[in-house]
Amino acid sequence: MLVYGTEVVIPVEVEIPSLRILQVAELNDAEWVKSHYEQLDFINGKRMNAVCHGQLYKNRMCRAVNKRVKPRQFTLGQLVLKKNFPHQDEAKGKFSPNWQGPYMVHWVLTGGAPILGEMDGEVWPKPINSDAVKCYYV
Repeated sequence: MLVYGTEVVIPVEVEIPSLRILQVAELNDAEWVKSHYEQLDFINGKRMNAVCHGQLYKNRMCRAVNKRVKPRQFTLGQLVLKKNFPHQDEAKGKFSPNWQGPYMVHWVLTGGAPILGEMDGEVWPKPINSDAVKCYYV
């Protein structure tokens, strides 16, 4: 009733050809195998197109994001200010300062993240994201 007068073909019969499917399609076994391989090649081609499209899209997005990135170079001994984030204890209220410091750069990792330390020589164990640090000019 749902196929509007045509014969119902279940998906199993499409994958594994039955005698009825071969008679309706009027294909012999060799032609059916050939058409099946062509369909598989078509699927592989579509898959490769999708992978290429995904890689192109990823490259476009990387270029768009990297356009807005400000590269920051830090040198050893440079004075910097560290941003106060709202979840930190130092940020108390609306009128608290947005930056704290100055701190000294003791080490710079390969990605550009600095390891900071106090002015008295105490070095922090964790690096700081370079977005949360800006140069301090005296």
